[in-house]
Amino acid sequence: MNKEFGFVRVGAVVPEIKVANPRFNTDIILKEMEILEKKGVQIALFPELSITGYTCGDLFLQDTLLKKALECLLELKKATKNKNIHLIVGAPLSLKGKLYNCAILISNGKILGIVPKTHIPNYQEFYEARWFSSGRDLQITEIVLDKEVIPVGTDLIFQDTEKKEIAFGIEICEDIWASDSPSTPLALQGATMIFNLSASNEVIGKYEYRKNLLKTTSAKNICGYIYASSGVNESSSDLVFSGFAGIFESGSVLQENERFQFETNHIFTDLDVQKIASDRRKNTSFHEQKTNQAQIIPITIIDKNKDFLRKYEKMPFVPKDDSKKNERFEEIIRIQASGLAKRMKATGIKKCVLGLSGGLDSTLAFLVIMEAFKILSIDPKNCLAITMPGFGTSKRTLKNSLNLIKAYNVAGLEISIKKASLVHYKDIGLDTSKKDVTYENAQARERTKILMDIANMQEGLVIGTGDLSELVLGWCTYNGDHISMYSVNTSIPKTLVRYLVNYFAEKEDNNLAKKAILDILDTPISPELLPPDKNGNITQKTENIVGPYLLHDFTIYHFLRYGASAKKIQFLEEQTFQGIYTKEEINKWLKFFFQRFFSQQFKRNCLPDGVKVGTISVSPRGDLRMPSDADASIWTNFEN
Repeated sequence: MNKEFGFVRVGAVVPEIKVANPRFNTDIILKEMEILEKKGVQIALFPELSITGYTCGDLFLQDTLLKKALECLLELKKATKNKNIHLIVGAPLSLKGKLYNCAILISNGKILGIVPKTHIPNYQEFYEARWFSSGRDLQITEIVLDKEVIPVGTDLIFQDTEKKEIAFGIEICEDIWASDSPSTPLALQGATMIFNLSASNEVIGKYEYRKNLLKTTSAKNICGYIYASSGVNESSSDLVFSGFAGIFESGSVLQENERFQFETNHIFTDLDVQKIASDRRKNTSFHEQKTNQAQIIPITIIDKNKDFLRKYEKMPFVPKDDSKKNERFEEIIRIQASGLAKRMKATGIKKCVLGLSGGLDSTLAFLVIMEAFKILSIDPKNCLAITMPGFGTSKRTLKNSLNLIKAYNVAGLEISIKKASLVHYKDIGLDTSKKDVTYENAQARERTKILMDIANMQEGLVIGTGDLSELVLGWCTYNGDHISMYSVNTSIPKTLVRYLVNYFAEKEDNNLAKKAILDILDTPISPELLPPDKNGNITQKTENIVGPYLLHDFTIYHFLRYGASAKKIQFLEEQTFQGIYTKEEINKWLKFFFQRFFSQQFKRNCLPDGVKVGTISVSPRGDLRMPSDADASIWTNFEN
């Protein structure tokens, strides 16, 4: 099941070893194979020269060690028969009269390929050229070993016969440190994962540098990067090896172990190659560099895993690192405010007009305007904040709007739309007892008309307040709140809006402003277009109508950012929101999402200009170009 969604379970092992004792080391590898196979690991990586140990020195020139290493390698091969796991181990192999530091892929009783190390370090503490030749000098593409023909080379890509996105290449230690790392051409030729068998010694500062290098390489190559390095049981004559293991995905750290362990230890997780493949399809620059054609070696990844190891953030748009949240929020607000400031400079307009409803979105837009005014040294009085109470406006939201106007000392107007709306209803013959969509949308358009006309009178810009979640769902009135002269929230999803507004509240010194913002945060999300109850409370709650923004924002992220299928999103949401939403609720709102997304594209195709802040935008001039009349069937029928 997991393989269907592009997940492959990978592991990295730092085994206990004895230097120059292939028998002991092979026994450890065999034990780990049994353990990891039971845990569903499909590809397990061991360190460089893991069968012999890395620090054998001139013992690599001894026939006794080489023969024993080969004997143990062939024993490993036989032991994998009928096992649902691929092992990547390291051993010295003599090929065409030269000795090579090799990675060997073994599965189901066969050696599937041999990859010799390309870059042989021979500086400072490294003397590998004394024993090993570079794989780039190897003039053969296959060898016969144990009566089997085995592919050999630095350009091997191992690809699953069913799921072509599951494809990986191998490089060894120094290869990643070189400017012409083999991982780059391997990635360009389709390897979504790179496995690195390493023996990286530890010196002060190297841990962080190496980790950043691995993160950067996985980001640059848009790939999964699995790394396992030799541990502290290597010889300490001159060096200490810490045994670092890490699993990375497109610049993110998924797993890492604790270093300096004398006992065998491992890490493993489910890597998402579908996400990687989707990123690569979008990034056309990734494919511009030309490389030689790789050797594609077919393999079979058996998928019997019913459990799922990955943990996904419930709010993927919200920074998860608490120590850096405020820094990220400040950056977001700076981008929003700078976009607006540039538009004002370009037009020469020094005034902004805003509809202030007492809700989250208009509050964020209002606060961003204040930040833009600081950048341009513009008096807050140049912001005309208009609150336009209608039939559904509660005393609470009206009070909060007026308090914000007062606290920030901006120009404010209160213009009721009730009388104008009633005249309009009468003019078009609307039965106001029905409270239908026309009843609601006419109010939204009345408000937009007021904003536009006052902006003309005041020579100002109407600032749009709609957020990303609303735009994706089409939860806006066409030619109503859908329209503005510049928008600042267009790529801010609803879950993030709340955090940004709260950030403003936390740093606000003005007690009146702080109190108003905190109360806005505590107010139910509503368009307030239907009358309140007899106690004046909001009756029209958006999430009762369109569904939980928590679910929708999760869907937006995985659908628009990574091209995940509806069925995969369903799977991820069932895992992530277990105990919060039932399977029936998830399915209901997922179908609703895709129905709305496709049917409302006509609104997004004529969006006004607005600043892109995050990785996702629905601007028809940039990130989302799609027809308004596409058929949503294959997305809404995901259960079939």
